[in-house]
This record gives sequence, C-alpha cells and structure tokens, in this order.
Amino acid sequence: MAIEVRIPTILRTYTDGQKAVDGSGATLDELFTDLDTRHPGIRERIVKDGELRRFVNVYLNDEDVRFLDGIATKLADGDSVTILPAVAGGAGAQPRPAGVVAGRRAGGTR
Repeated sequence: MAIEVRIPTILRTYTDGQKAVDGSGATLDELFTDLDTRHPGIRERIVKDGELRRFVNVYLNDEDVRFLDGIATKLADGDSVTILPAVAGGAGAQPRPAGVVAGRRAGGTR
C-alpha cells in the first residue's frame, strides 16, 4: 500500500532533501515506523511516548488527525499524509499603532 508523505523543510535532512516520500502502514503509527526504516531518526521527531509530538501537526487528506484517531488513524492505499511543524510566537507582542508598518510610520518616518 503506497501512501505519499509530504515532509516539511525542517525534517528534510532525514529524507535527503526530498519534499515527499512514499511509505506504507495500516495506521499512522505503522507508517511512521516504516518511514524510520528508510529515514532513520524521522519517527522520533514526530512521535514521543507513543503519541504525536505536541508541536507537530499531521494531516490525512487535509484532515487534522487529532480530530480523527491521532496516531491510531487508519490509512488506505493512495492516502496523502502531510507533516507540518506548529507555528507559534508572538507571546507578549504588542499590537502596532495605527499607521505603523514594520516599525515605520506610514509615509516613511520613524
């Protein structure tokens, strides 16, 4: 069973720069184990203690697997899995005042 797995830039060091790789497995857990046989170390970047890592988002055919069965989500031939690192930040950031764009006031003055 062939399943396309889209790899984010940050994990492509494990896939020799490939943006997408094929894998197999009846569940996401099996798929990540299969990927690790050809791309050692990739599983531990996605899975911790038998669960998806907190800051990794995984999508099955554009559906967030956290709203399906998580790492136990069942897969079928031809499915597409996308791995995305969660994006966070901005904690403590203050909103920009009106008319300020990227640190400058509109019109080019600081």
